[in-house]
Amino acid sequence: MKELAGRKILIIVENLPSPFDRRVWQEATALRDNGATVSIICPVGKGYEKKFEMIDDIAIYRHSLPKEADGAAGYLLEYTAALFWEFVLAVKCLFTRGFDVIHACNPPDLIFLVALPFKLLGKKFVFDHHDINPELYEAKFGRKDFLYKMMLFFERRTFKSAVISIATNESYKRIAMERGGKKEEKVFIVRSGPSLERLKIVPPVESLKKGRKYMVGYVGVIGKQEGLNYLIEAAQHIVVGRGRQDIHFICVGGGTELENIKTLAREKGVGEYFTFTGRVPDQQLLEALNTADVCVNPDEYNEMNRKSTMNKIMEYMALAKPIVQFDMDEGKFSAQEASLYARPNDSKDLAEKILELLDDPERRRKMGAFGYDRIKNKLEWKYEKVNLYKAYNKLFNG
Repeated sequence: MKELAGRKILIIVENLPSPFDRRVWQEATALRDNGATVSIICPVGKGYEKKFEMIDDIAIYRHSLPKEADGAAGYLLEYTAALFWEFVLAVKCLFTRGFDVIHACNPPDLIFLVALPFKLLGKKFVFDHHDINPELYEAKFGRKDFLYKMMLFFERRTFKSAVISIATNESYKRIAMERGGKKEEKVFIVRSGPSLERLKIVPPVESLKKGRKYMVGYVGVIGKQEGLNYLIEAAQHIVVGRGRQDIHFICVGGGTELENIKTLAREKGVGEYFTFTGRVPDQQLLEALNTADVCVNPDEYNEMNRKSTMNKIMEYMALAKPIVQFDMDEGKFSAQEASLYARPNDSKDLAEKILELLDDPERRRKMGAFGYDRIKNKLEWKYEKVNLYKAYNKLFNG
């Protein structure tokens, strides 16, 4: 018998549409497979404009948001609009499909405000801690001011409101316990393990290399804290400083800094060595990463990135790709021997580590095999979803 049969769960996520948000969609389908009736509230996005649709027996309610936030006023407008529509759609869901649980995925740490009225009706609240918002604010704006302290306050209130919390790694679990005051038995680590059914090894597409011998791949959001400037500087060192013109770079993903990064690449004299795809379907993403000889994570070393598990790292490992990244706690836990680790925020060392791997095919093969094996036997989603079920067993059965 399925453990969650008869249970009804409403997932609320603000920053990405479903089913595009891979973690949220994996959680939703895992809960559905265990018997639950699952609904999702999320924003619209490119390719996901329908305000309501059913996908694989999961109901998705979408709402509009103002233009992506930039600055305090922008975030205030975005969060206010999001909270309004999340509450309206939660009421709609309550009187149509119903729900026993609100499962809130941050950022921001404000969704507990939507859940409070429903808690009075006996609904349970689960906090799924995707991002550490105080550290994210510091990474974006470089200060610990009044708004930073407000972030800490909202984080504490979110943890206090939740019956249980879900963490993506050990660092986030410690934050839940130390800053959030959660008891250890009420914090469950559910890593964002990739699905090998989705991330498949396919033949490379040599035309993506633009006639060059090697290709370096990146996938992810292109924002201020993602560190693409370090990759551009590393490419400049490789192409201009070292005179290596046999390497092409491909960056898969979109974000607020995409146009600025393109401009920076041209200014550094390496624009012709880069392909920026923007957000693309899975097939194009798989073609790009499978063609890459080395994959990179140039995320800037800061408290946010040091403590966070980046999906891109495990996606690279799932495709048996060797990795170069800066030396950070959770990135090192995920990749271990599948990665080389450059000195934090040192673009030249990042460049040298990339060249070190490109010039050693046997080492690349061994590192890629190690990473794939680690995903297949330990970190794949089929293992992690068991921890999600344990969290819900605690929620309903104490």
